[in-house]
Amino acid sequence: MKIINLRSAPEHIPTIAEWHHAQWGYLNPGGSVATRIERMQRYLSGVAMPSMYICVDGDRVLGTAALVESDMDSHPELSPWLASVYVHEDYRKQGIGAMLVNKVVAVAKTLGHNPLYLFTPDQAHFYQSLGWQFMAQESYRGSEATLMKIELA
Repeated sequence: MKIINLRSAPEHIPTIAEWHHAQWGYLNPGGSVATRIERMQRYLSGVAMPSMYICVDGDRVLGTAALVESDMDSHPELSPWLASVYVHEDYRKQGIGAMLVNKVVAVAKTLGHNPLYLFTPDQAHFYQSLGWQFMAQESYRGSEATLMKIELA
């Protein structure tokens, strides 16, 4: 099991797009798997941000996490963001999510960013266990979301 940049294995994009659409499609009404596949091409550009990291075991992708400039259009003043943290249900509770989060945190720190932000509909406790701090609870696109940050300095 290892974490790599999605640029090294773009063949996983269709699978990841399906996962992300099933998990968070309600936040983007009218979106589709095809739209997500198209948007994920930006992760292949070779720039530091946006970038996506995936956990793979052989030729299987197990999970994802991304570093993006913005993830909540209601907070354009905040940047950058940890986004798209997802571990396939068959591989949860094995530390993969924490490894992916810590990878993105390390990349953001290396790039000189501070702090790093995220929002989560339902995983605030998980992020708190990794050192993230609560900022606010708010309504976002018809759902409740917890806004959090982590200091990287």
